[in-house]
Amino acid sequence: MAFQYQALAQQIAQKIYSGELATGQRLSSLRQFATLQNISLNTAKSCYELLEAQGLIYVKEKSGYFVQTQQKTPNIALPDHPDFKSKSREVSNLELQIQIHEASANNRLIHLGSIQLSPNFIPIEALRRSIQRALKHCKPEDFLYNNRQGHPRLREALSAHWAEDGFYIDKDDIYISNGCMPALSVMIQSFSNEGDSIIVPTPNYNGQLQLLALLKRKIIEIPANTEGFDIERLEQVMQNSGAKVCLLTANFQNPLGFCLSNEEKEKIAQLAEKYQCYVIEDDIYAECSFDAKRPLPIKYWDRAGYVIYCSSISKSLSPSYRVGWFCLPQRLKHLHAMLILQNDSVNMPLQLGLADLIFSRAYRQHLSELRPKLMAQVEQYRQFISQAFYGVDIRLNQPHGSYALWLQLPKQIDSLAMYYYAQQHSINIVPGLIFGEDKRYNNCIRLNAGHELSQEIQDAIVLLADWVRAQLSVENVA
Repeated sequence: MAFQYQALAQQIAQKIYSGELATGQRLSSLRQFATLQNISLNTAKSCYELLEAQGLIYVKEKSGYFVQTQQKTPNIALPDHPDFKSKSREVSNLELQIQIHEASANNRLIHLGSIQLSPNFIPIEALRRSIQRALKHCKPEDFLYNNRQGHPRLREALSAHWAEDGFYIDKDDIYISNGCMPALSVMIQSFSNEGDSIIVPTPNYNGQLQLLALLKRKIIEIPANTEGFDIERLEQVMQNSGAKVCLLTANFQNPLGFCLSNEEKEKIAQLAEKYQCYVIEDDIYAECSFDAKRPLPIKYWDRAGYVIYCSSISKSLSPSYRVGWFCLPQRLKHLHAMLILQNDSVNMPLQLGLADLIFSRAYRQHLSELRPKLMAQVEQYRQFISQAFYGVDIRLNQPHGSYALWLQLPKQIDSLAMYYYAQQHSINIVPGLIFGEDKRYNNCIRLNAGHELSQEIQDAIVLLADWVRAQLSVENVA
C-alpha cells in the first residue's frame, strides 16, 4: 500500500492535471492541510514536498504553496468508433499480424510500438536484492523439478497482495505461467475447440487476435470505444451466438484505455453465469492505474465460477520476467490435472524473487512511485502529439491508467502505409488495421507512452506528423 503522503499527493496531482486546481491557485497551509486530512504535520509536509519535486506546486516565501503552471493540453476530441453487426468470422491478416508483432519487439527501433515500460522505471536494485535474498533462503528442493502450478511462496504472495487491494483469490486457485499470453492460451484451449467463436471487444489488442488466429478460433466482435464496450450487445451475443467464451479486459484496455465501472463489471459477471459463458479476464494493466487505488477486476463479482482471472507483471514491472498467472475457480477444479500437464514450468528463482519483492513491500512501493510518473508522462505525450499534429484533424484517447495511446487520423490516412514509412526511419508504431476486421481502424495508430519523451521520440513523432501533412497535401491536390 502507498504511504499516506503519497496517496494524498496523487489525489492533488489528479486535481491539478484535470484543472480542478488552477494554475497559481494557493493551496491550504501545511497546518490547515494536516487538520483537514486528519494527518500529522510531517505527513502534510512530505506530501507537499513530493508535489514540489514533481514540479506540480511551488513554495513562495512567507506566502505559502501554489499550483505550478502546467503546460495545458489543447482540447483534443476523443476518437469516434463505428457501429457494426456482430458475427462469427476468421481473424484476417495473420501473416501481417505476426510481422508487426515481431517488429514491435525490435529494440533497435524507436520505442513507439510495443507497450512496455522504460527500463528506467524498473526497480532494478530492489529486484536484485529480492533475488539474492530468495536464493539465500531457498530450500534444496527448490533446485529440483518443481510444481507446475507454481511455487507456493509466490502464490501466497499474490493472494495476500490482491487481498490488500480488496479482492481475494485463494493461493490454491492460482497457477503460475510464463506470462499472461501463455495463461490466456491455456485457458482458451481449455474452454473452447478449434473453429469455436470467442467474443471480443473491437478494437482489441492485436496480440490477442493473433493468438486466437494461431489457435484456429473465430471471433465475434462487439463495438468498443474510449468509454468501454456495448454491454447490451455482449448480452445479445452471449444469448444468441452459441459462443461459450469471452476474452475481455475491463481495466485500461489496450488500445483504448477504458476502465469499466463497477456496475458494468458486476453485470458482466452476472451475464457469464446467466448464459454459462466463460469470461477469460486479462487484467494485465490494472496496476498501472493513475489513481492510488487499483480498480477491481470482473473476478471480484464472480459468484458462480465463470470468470477466469489472468494477468502478469509484464506491464507493471518488466516484460523480461515472464511471470504470469491464471486463477481457476473451485467449480473447475476437475480440470486441475489437465492444466498441470498443459502449463509449462516457470523459472523457480524468479518466482521466489518476485515473492520476496511482494512480501518485502518493495513491489507495493514501486507501484506507488510508478503511478504518478505514468500519469505525468502520458499527459506529456498527449501534449506533444497535439503540438506536433497542429492543424491536422486528430483525435486521441485520454486513458486513466496504462500507457497505450490510440491516435485517430483523418480518414484519408492509411495507417499501414504510415507503418512502412516509419519502419524506413527506424520508428516502430502499430497500425490500427490489425486491431479489428473490415479495415475499420485503418486511419488509426497505437503508440507506446511507456518510455520517457526523449528528443529522439519527439523527433520521431514530428516526422510522422509531417508525413501525415504531406499525405493530406497530396490528397488535396488530387
